[in-house]
Amino acid sequence: MSTEISPNAGGQPVPVEGTLAEPRADTLPAAPEKMSRESVTIISTLLVATFVVILNETIMNVALQRLMVDLRVDAPTVQWLSTGFMLTMAVVIPTTGFILQSLSTRAVFMLAMGLFTGGTALAAVAPGFEVLLLARIVQAGGTAIMLPLLMTTILTLVPLAKRGAVMGNVSIAISVAPAMGPTVSGLILEHFTWRFMFVFVLPVALAALAIGAKFLTNVGETEKTKLDFFSVLLTVPAFGGLVYGLSQIGGGHGGQAGPGAAAIGALVIGVAALTVFVLRQLRLQKAAAPLLDLRAFNFRMFTVSVLLMVVAMMALFGGVILLPLYLQEVRGLGSLETGLALLPGGLAMGLLGPVIGRAFDKVGPLPLTVTGSILMVVTLWQFSMLDAGTAVWWIITLHVGLSFGLALLFTPAFTTGLNPLPPHLYSHGSAIMSTTQQVAGAAGTALLVSIFAVVSATSGLVAGMSAAFLTATVIALAAVVLSAMMRKTAGAAAGHGGH
Repeated sequence: MSTEISPNAGGQPVPVEGTLAEPRADTLPAAPEKMSRESVTIISTLLVATFVVILNETIMNVALQRLMVDLRVDAPTVQWLSTGFMLTMAVVIPTTGFILQSLSTRAVFMLAMGLFTGGTALAAVAPGFEVLLLARIVQAGGTAIMLPLLMTTILTLVPLAKRGAVMGNVSIAISVAPAMGPTVSGLILEHFTWRFMFVFVLPVALAALAIGAKFLTNVGETEKTKLDFFSVLLTVPAFGGLVYGLSQIGGGHGGQAGPGAAAIGALVIGVAALTVFVLRQLRLQKAAAPLLDLRAFNFRMFTVSVLLMVVAMMALFGGVILLPLYLQEVRGLGSLETGLALLPGGLAMGLLGPVIGRAFDKVGPLPLTVTGSILMVVTLWQFSMLDAGTAVWWIITLHVGLSFGLALLFTPAFTTGLNPLPPHLYSHGSAIMSTTQQVAGAAGTALLVSIFAVVSATSGLVAGMSAAFLTATVIALAAVVLSAMMRKTAGAAAGHGGH
């Protein structure tokens, strides 16, 4: 049985009388007013580990061309090193709510970093493409567990008044790491073979694993919950089908107009399986523990924050894919130059995260998210006006502006969305946010790259780029509306209301 909790007008949790309390909500205490040294050690270890696994996610993007030659495979085959990674993430993340509730913090960390380290070691010595693909899938399993583990631990350990500042540090992992990936791999490939992309990551992963094994203690309490195997099976066609279908629609920018039959088939299966998955979770909520507890959506601010994250991720991933295409295909920059051009934006987003987090703790989400969403709209609109002669310094400036706007959105959205959840929904809320990020990123990439491909085929690359960024600008307008709905939320665990 579970506690029925609904939000009041201010988006805060109000328990509905006459329902039985869930043990986890009672047994987990509210986070103390000050963080202990042990808590700081735990969160720092998880932050470093998360940074490493997310850096690894984008490190392959620049290397695919080299791998085609070295491993003697064609472009559609080598693309599976990225697609396979993304699909594994999409399937594993929805199960992390259950994993985090069933296993201790230490066990989950050892599982995540063990998979990631093992996959990295296997990739470094892979004799051919098949083993490298298997290694990437094993890595992805560990990566998928890491971010929800970090967010759930922060919610459990960090006092409400400091959550914004700590969540700001999370943005270093989720924005600087992906931005550094192409630059790091570009530098490595300039001087070493592709294996060194994994050789250099391996000691850091091993160090994080060793530090975690020594210092990490268990946070919160585990709960005996029954695993619904049918729900686990449904995650494969539901989330895997959606992400695969979307990535295939967006994958063809070689002048082919329109999606292929395989992409449409995957999307249809994905939507149908997702519908069954949602209905299954709603049924399990009444009788037993669901794999992914959708009652987090009962909280208005959680729902608004998730929608805002979806729009922001579509803009971010579209920009991350489109800008390198523009810089390389229109401006003729090399892969290392492209990586270096995009690095300032990624660094700006991450380094501003903690500052924005502290500002959030003082002023709440509204001034930050409204400013961020307007900045996002303006910079995307300016991107739609790029032509073959636009100065590279102006492109870098715009990218830094877009990154600043996204930084003003991400930290407040994470914190405002997760704050009002009761402790037994922490892991599920984190899993929902991470899952929607994956699907939104794939959807943004698919939509914008498809528009780029179709328009480029008839009117040229610059026109295609302009049409794609104009579409991103229109999508970003939704973020302005959602940002205006953001309100400061009280933590459910804090045991009091307030704005």
